[in-house]
Amino acid sequence: MLIRKPAATVFQAFIDPEITKNFWFTKGSGHLEAGKSVTWEWEMYQVSSKVQVIEIIPNEKIAIEWDQYATPVDFLFEATGPVTTYVTIKQYDFQTTGEELLVEINNASGGFTTVLDGLKAYLEHGINLNLIADKFARK
Repeated sequence: MLIRKPAATVFQAFIDPEITKNFWFTKGSGHLEAGKSVTWEWEMYQVSSKVQVIEIIPNEKIAIEWDQYATPVDFLFEATGPVTTYVTIKQYDFQTTGEELLVEINNASGGFTTVLDGLKAYLEHGINLNLIADKFARK
């Protein structure tokens, strides 16, 4: 997803839970730092996940292991100009196969697409679309 903000701004949006809570989880236990474990919470669903930060390359990459899926996830930030950044999220090493793997990939892809949509709206327009809160809302 192309985000019309500098790479440093987009990268910081994932590092700092005070920014991330505007487009993804509702609460984070701390900034992402290599070697550190943090907890992300989605309070509206009463769900949390432990995240181990494996690698940080400022303004380029965040590598984590996320207990929710027991898989590595890389967030890649490519500056495509002085005020544009292309963000790619890669999740890999799934432990399932066949139909189960397809469901897992579909769920992960859909979830990360929602995160990137929310990121774009928040950083480019200052709008919190409440995408995560509304994704599984029930009447």
